Amino acid sequence: MKIALGSDHGGYQLKENLKKYLKELKVEYQDFGCNSENPVDYPDVGFKIAIEVKNKNYDKGILICGTGVGMSIVANKIKGIRASLCHDVFSARYAREHNDANILTLGGRVIGSGLAKEIVKVWLNTDFSGEERHLKRLNKIKQEEDKIYK
Repeated sequence: MKIALGSDHGGYQLKENLKKYLKELKVEYQDFGCNSENPVDYPDVGFKIAIEVKNKNYDKGILICGTGVGMSIVANKIKGIRASLCHDVFSARYAREHNDANILTLGGRVIGSGLAKEIVKVWLNTDFSGEERHLKRLNKIKQEEDKIYK
């Protein structure tokens, strides 16, 4: 599994902690920035990662900003991306199992490193269930995306 990882300045510290954790888990990742706590615009990093995941250069993405909201909004602008903001393990599990989320967004100023690690672990290790009811809903999303992004 290859992960595209990125943050803005508000998520920088959490991203750095998660890089160490991904190494412990032996998960391959690429850090797309930012590289310090100096202010950057979250859309620059968010769009870059969402496009990489859309183009299947990476299996999944993890985006971190102060709240996770901005990165979630940005990533979900890209056709085929299902970014899910998760601040608890339950949401992370169901984001993958029911929604086949391909990008996880986190709030570096909202959750601590310990909880973030648990969320990432569950999110990475949960497969999409593939149940008909979930496939039907995802297909509805895809149909609307196809209409909008001709």
